[in-house]
Amino acid sequence: MEPVERVVRHFQEELEQLKTRLLEMGGLAEEHVRLAIKGLVDRDHDLIERVLVEDEPINRLHIEIDNRCFTLLALYQPMAADLRTIVAAVKINTDLERVGDLAVNIGEAARRYSSHPPVKKLIDIPRMATIAQTMLPDALDAFVRRDVPLAQQVLNEDDRLDSLKTQIFRELLTYMLQDPSTIEPALDLVLVSRHLERIGDHATNVAEDVIFMVSARDVRHHAGEVEAWRLWASGFRLWALGKPWTAH
Repeated sequence: MEPVERVVRHFQEELEQLKTRLLEMGGLAEEHVRLAIKGLVDRDHDLIERVLVEDEPINRLHIEIDNRCFTLLALYQPMAADLRTIVAAVKINTDLERVGDLAVNIGEAARRYSSHPPVKKLIDIPRMATIAQTMLPDALDAFVRRDVPLAQQVLNEDDRLDSLKTQIFRELLTYMLQDPSTIEPALDLVLVSRHLERIGDHATNVAEDVIFMVSARDVRHHAGEVEAWRLWASGFRLWALGKPWTAH
């Protein structure tokens, strides 16, 4: 095998390992969200405490994946689509770590909420969780498969989460106005809905990165600012390699 072919093969193998680790991290983050919501709905103190103390594996993967990305940049100096893939992986890694943090936030709110009588039967919050938990793996699948239609489907789901969050707030506001004793636990439910919306936002970020990675089309603000993203990616690559960079 020619040296160049060997380098290309090694690079592709490392890239596949990177994708595998991202999927693993996404699975952990999704599971933490599921457990946090189940703990909230079932008022299960043991489950809630489990979410609060088991964040470390996600943090370790976050560091490992960043290191893998920087190593790929330093050793292979990828260009074009390969560079976009690694830069997207760095950004996705950060989004997944934040999803893990949001699961912990939900667990903290669930712990506080469980110390009060229930405000109401929880219906829309589990619905929000189901949508968010579907968006996240779909966005990661789109990344691994380079599937733009699936990424676009994730973007379309975000509006449903926003609508449910607004609906939950309005309903809980009615309870708080009618009975001041519900204010504290109701506010915790409002926070949970906000955390779930943010999880959907992170899934949306992943989907947007996939679309740019595959088609070099920037849909973050629906403005097609591809040149700005290209300059950012070029600057990031040079920074990772320890080289000076000036925008031209």
